[in-house]
Amino acid sequence: MAISQAVRRRLKNRGRRIVRPQAATLVLVSVVGLSAAICAAWFAGEGLIPRLFEQLNTLQKVPPWWLQVPMMAGNYIFVPTVLLLIIALGVMWISPQPRGWARIVVVSVLLALTVRYILWRSISTLNLADPTNGVFSLGLFFLEMLMMGSSTIQLLLMLRVRDRQEEADQNAIAVISGQFTPSVDVFIPTYNEPEFVLRRTIIGCQAMDYDNKQIYLLDDTHRPEIRSLAAELGCEYMTRPDNRHAKAGNLNYAFAQTHSDLIVVFDADFIPTRNFLTRTIGFFQAEQVALVQTPQSFYNPDPIARNLGLENVLTSEEEVFYRQIQPIRDAAGSVICSGTSFVVRRTALEATGGFVTESLSEDYFTGIRLSAQGYQLVYLDEKLSAGLAADNMAAHATQRLRWARGTLQAFFIESNPLTIRGLTPLQRLAHLEGLLHWFTSLSRVGFLVMPLAYSFLSVIPVRATEEQLLYFFLPYYVVQLSVFSWLNYRSRSALLSDIYSLVLAVPLAWTVIQVMLNPFSRGFNVTPKGTSSDRYSYNWNLAIPLLAFFIITAISLWRNLGMCMIKGGWAAAPIDPIEALARSESIKGLGIGWLWSSYNLMMLSIALLILMDVPRPDPYDWFDLRRTVQITPHTSHLPHPTFWGVTTMVSEGGVEVALTQTGFPLLDSNEIPVTVNILEEALQLTGTAIRTDIQDEFVTVRIQFDAIPGTDHRRLVEMLFCRPGQWKRRNSPGEFRSLLLLLGIVLKPRILFDQGVDVRAIAVAKG
Repeated sequence: MAISQAVRRRLKNRGRRIVRPQAATLVLVSVVGLSAAICAAWFAGEGLIPRLFEQLNTLQKVPPWWLQVPMMAGNYIFVPTVLLLIIALGVMWISPQPRGWARIVVVSVLLALTVRYILWRSISTLNLADPTNGVFSLGLFFLEMLMMGSSTIQLLLMLRVRDRQEEADQNAIAVISGQFTPSVDVFIPTYNEPEFVLRRTIIGCQAMDYDNKQIYLLDDTHRPEIRSLAAELGCEYMTRPDNRHAKAGNLNYAFAQTHSDLIVVFDADFIPTRNFLTRTIGFFQAEQVALVQTPQSFYNPDPIARNLGLENVLTSEEEVFYRQIQPIRDAAGSVICSGTSFVVRRTALEATGGFVTESLSEDYFTGIRLSAQGYQLVYLDEKLSAGLAADNMAAHATQRLRWARGTLQAFFIESNPLTIRGLTPLQRLAHLEGLLHWFTSLSRVGFLVMPLAYSFLSVIPVRATEEQLLYFFLPYYVVQLSVFSWLNYRSRSALLSDIYSLVLAVPLAWTVIQVMLNPFSRGFNVTPKGTSSDRYSYNWNLAIPLLAFFIITAISLWRNLGMCMIKGGWAAAPIDPIEALARSESIKGLGIGWLWSSYNLMMLSIALLILMDVPRPDPYDWFDLRRTVQITPHTSHLPHPTFWGVTTMVSEGGVEVALTQTGFPLLDSNEIPVTVNILEEALQLTGTAIRTDIQDEFVTVRIQFDAIPGTDHRRLVEMLFCRPGQWKRRNSPGEFRSLLLLLGIVLKPRILFDQGVDVRAIAVAKG
């Protein structure tokens, strides 16, 4: 099936971006300018604006009866919180997974509490007594509403979730039986990734259980060694005359040169399991299905988990998105194409003109164009591939900032999901939540600033009594905290989510502002993968703003403590009731500021520790994998000609074996050449025993492989990366355990107490 000349022209001309930077930017600048003018008039103290805020302040002091705390004696004020918590815990106990009625009950309770909280905050708690208090009070309210707007949309979408696994089972029958065998082209776009990373990706793609496929290596750097690699492994090598439009341009060039029914895209570091195609292409029996997206899994820990020493505890940051967000997006018809590990129908891609080149996020907007044309995007929540997480915090930041910039470019291009024709209101609502998510970084920075206003400006941005906080705020906060991890399928606790968002809050907030003012000022930056390091390094670029906040927050905390002592009784008593009331409100404000500053100080401490990248001397990742092995030493001075054992760790570079018999010498400085026979895989490799240890009364031996010939390396890669079902879900710790972990990290930083970096702490993935 030849691609039409019209489509070729559309692909060639896609670079002529239709932008409207003036519209979104002018709206933002106008809103900021109008707000500044209102503040200036308020501070001036004359005219309509001050009188208006004076009337609003009067209304805040006398809220409607349904926003007043009922007369409850003693501990009865806790009754609403306790009852709602019992309901939430009861539902979670009956239904450990958030399915069906259980999810609807919990989400409905949360939505009701959210509406109640928003009404209380907006009508009863704003401090508009004077311009200084008013500006900070309204600012905090706006930042809160920004975050709550995103979370409320999520809750609404969460009322419906779609699980496609049974559908995939039915569709796979036709593929496995040979009744449905469309032709498939597998695209592997690459730009400067190391040869050893690309090698295992190609091997994994070739190992997929499907005959009617062709593998294409799309090299955007014209490297002779990569051309040789493609020839060695037997896949097609393709390059292009220029590098216009980065990854999207690379894919479009290959798209115009090939002719298959379906196209599969894997990033250069992503390796599919053998059953990837049999589990996904069956969906294309339905003509309206244009794209099937699967989750991104990672076989190495992300740099945040590694730097904290919690590789085997924390799940990757993307787990929340793929466990919670994508299933509710599927139910709303707004699945996000994530750039790798997806299958797309060629005719649908032709109808939309190929991969979108208007933005850095070509995957996201390609999916939006397909949806706008009436096609269906499907999300299959099965881990059918795995790739490399960012190697260090600098690479992690590069990747996240690119995602933010690319997504927010939606406001300036044709493929804006809020305005493009063809999407339903529900689809637009889901995409709005995704856009708002990046703006919440502004809120996160604002929450660092706000406690400082308590201390240095004597500002009280929230005016509320203890009874009001217990009656309106506590139920909302406690219930939300208790169900947070349950709703996201144990992928992340609220405390750990806060840490992940804080680390990059400042650069993300700055990126949001930059994009809204100059959306196309930066090009595509590739995330470095497959690197190694043998020393500790600190990311000062990311640390400087956090360190500044840490110092100022510590000073404000000390100042707040002193002011609380003075105003709480060490100073002279107030001489009249008005002064007594003012001092009482000031003490309450300082108390809230003290608690808030303490929390921020702890979180900033952990964020600063995260920016210390630990050594990663081995470029290969080690897997916790059990296989029976026979070790044959190349020496005649041992009591047995062969030794039997079980692997405890395996990588492309070596193996660790727990021996089941005695007699193997304990190595010190000497090394022994050996042959390792992995029986279940019928795989025989040569290497050198470089170290022995004694663990649980068993001798363990570490063996470093010699250069592995091509056929054997292929089988080793397939054993390590391509087994169906090998990428298991791990649950993140709950809130209480997360709190203990965070306290432990502050009291026992890895940089001070864990200088020795063992291979087990480098990267462990469950096999």
